[in-house]
Amino acid sequence: MKTLLLCFVHGFKGGDDTFGNFPRDLENLLSNALPNLTVRSLVYPKFETRGDLAQCVSRFRDWLQEKVIDLEVQNETPSPTIDPSVRTILIGHSMGGIVAADTILSLTSDQPIEAAGLQSSTPETHLNTLMFPYIQGVLAFDTPYLGISPGVVAHGAEGHYNTASSALTQLSGLTGAFWGAKAATTNPEVKDKKLVAALPAPEAKKPAATSAWGKWGTMAIAAGSVAAVAGAGAAAFVNRDKITEGWGWASSHLEFVGCLMKGEELRKRVGGMVTLHNELSVGWANLYTRLGKQAVNKETGSMVGSVIGNQRTFCNLPKSDAKAFWYEAINDNAHDEAGAHMTMFFPKDNPGYHELAESARNLIVHWTTNEWYESSALEAAKVPSDWD
Repeated sequence: MKTLLLCFVHGFKGGDDTFGNFPRDLENLLSNALPNLTVRSLVYPKFETRGDLAQCVSRFRDWLQEKVIDLEVQNETPSPTIDPSVRTILIGHSMGGIVAADTILSLTSDQPIEAAGLQSSTPETHLNTLMFPYIQGVLAFDTPYLGISPGVVAHGAEGHYNTASSALTQLSGLTGAFWGAKAATTNPEVKDKKLVAALPAPEAKKPAATSAWGKWGTMAIAAGSVAAVAGAGAAAFVNRDKITEGWGWASSHLEFVGCLMKGEELRKRVGGMVTLHNELSVGWANLYTRLGKQAVNKETGSMVGSVIGNQRTFCNLPKSDAKAFWYEAINDNAHDEAGAHMTMFFPKDNPGYHELAESARNLIVHWTTNEWYESSALEAAKVPSDWD
């Protein structure tokens, strides 16, 4: 009997508990929907979300290959690379979806994963149809394939400011590494520094203290190169904890999420996934969170829609043909984008949990109902004959 392997990959600063009971719930739903397959779920153990992303992808690919080989041996598959009995759905949350996408892109490109970024896609690029392990689809949950929405900062700045400002004093120790050992956050020379791809401070029409953007502009200056590496939305999210451990910690972890500021690389990744869908029938979807009834602007108290419309999301949304692969998952309990992002797998915090699970099931069933599944149905229908 053929096996459908659900492999879950957590995101930045996540762990084994990122998905809660979701892997088991989805496994049960799919076992009922795909009776001719053995459905198994597997959670990639907690890994360090730091350092070079390509190295992380390489380690995950090696780990996955070992797991799939073990299953193929158990299934006594004659030719696992030609006719595999195991097909895998990579399921990633947040940055885990990028790890998943880069894994299948490397498997189908016949090229090693490069630390310098994704290979340029050209008409001559050969797609490896005999990839091993065989990835049937990539299901992402709130993965910022096109970067983190500016609204994560715009709506969350006021709420996060008190916590962030307490870290500012400790962060000032980092500014010595950026601007000199005696630099301080109030140094005029520091204020005059222009950050590359960082959150810009507002025009000096009123004191920065009265503006949430002004406060974040000050923090961006204090963080200096840290913000420059990850950018406005990414820096605001990744700096939410432990940034005070020092430059070594910060730079290593920001290197991991640094891809979120590489616009061309982000677009190539999305384009590559669309190509795999069109040419190899690889499933791909991104179930992204959107705020619902509880979304409130903290400064004015007005309901969502008064500042940047009713599309308060954690992820930037595509405007091209790729938007057909994005599916919204509304959380009516979440008050901000980061909260919705981090609680989407917990029913007590996300009223849309069961609908989310059903959407995931429907997508995977659609991707898996193919010749491979039909051949499994034929195998299951075979009855041993006395003449054999």
